[in-house]
Amino acid sequence: MGSVKEIIEESAPFKGMLGKGSFLFSDDYSVFDWGKMPDSVPGKGAVLCMLGAFNFRLLEREGIRTHYLGLMEEGKVKGIEELSGASNEMKIALTVKPRLPFRNGKYEYEAFREKCGNNFLVPLEIIYRNFLPPGSSVRARFSPRDLGLDFGEWPEESLELEKPVIDFSTKLEKKDRYLRREEAIEISCLGENLFSELEGIAFKVNEVISKHAESRGFKNEDGKIEAFYFNDELFVADVCGTFDENRFSFQGREVSKEVARQHYKRIQPEWVEAVDSAKKTAARSGAADWKKYCGINPKPLPKKFLELFSEMYRAGANQYLDRKWFEARSLKEVLGEIYSKGR
Repeated sequence: MGSVKEIIEESAPFKGMLGKGSFLFSDDYSVFDWGKMPDSVPGKGAVLCMLGAFNFRLLEREGIRTHYLGLMEEGKVKGIEELSGASNEMKIALTVKPRLPFRNGKYEYEAFREKCGNNFLVPLEIIYRNFLPPGSSVRARFSPRDLGLDFGEWPEESLELEKPVIDFSTKLEKKDRYLRREEAIEISCLGENLFSELEGIAFKVNEVISKHAESRGFKNEDGKIEAFYFNDELFVADVCGTFDENRFSFQGREVSKEVARQHYKRIQPEWVEAVDSAKKTAARSGAADWKKYCGINPKPLPKKFLELFSEMYRAGANQYLDRKWFEARSLKEVLGEIYSKGR
């Protein structure tokens, strides 16, 4: 079980064959890499499932291969247009996920590579960024000129990019770690040519999702994809274009789990600081599990905020999908209340 969804395996994947299974989406959520938080967000699992399915269909219409097979309702696999109500179970093809050993303070990608064969999960998250807000990690890791931007210092306000920036982080490590392109190529197990193809897929996914988002009044500020390799082809995996994988805004207001991140920075800054400190301590000591260095646990969200946070997911899905799958007020009304209360 992951922090937000469970994988149910029906048939196991092998080196020469994909498996079959399901994602069962829960109402749990995670921020700051913590894993399952102390409360859940009613309706969130079905929202992520429906958004993911809708976006996979958009991608497949553009010729992008994915592992999506359909949605479950009453024991049958259906297309999203055949459902009578929202589903929280998605049928998917399964790939091999080799174990990534951790020994002597480092991850052994060589051992991972040896087990990959022709069917494996690419151990990366490929992130695309259309905006760079003031707190973006990109600003801390790169100068504007590193990214081909024609100015010396980062502006104070959020920056909309003419061309998206592609970024990389680890997928299978205990703590997400940003990578330079050269290191990402090295641990991807793909080689230069296929890695370049993977970058091209990320750009295309961004283009497709951004186009639809804009048609529904959203801005797709950033997002990520995951992928697997099978028989010389790349497939988009996990889910993409949801309010967990992406940062969307609607009429200048955030619509994503970033709203919860920012809320924790206000209501429990000591926990956020302890998480950051624990990650740094683990990095210095060469430990994989950083949470053992964190002496503070997160508190549950305040009841009223949790209700609004849940409604934001449901209202956002109705707006994005252009159909009222969920009971909720308009997204504009929900965001107005969230932001009027300082989130």
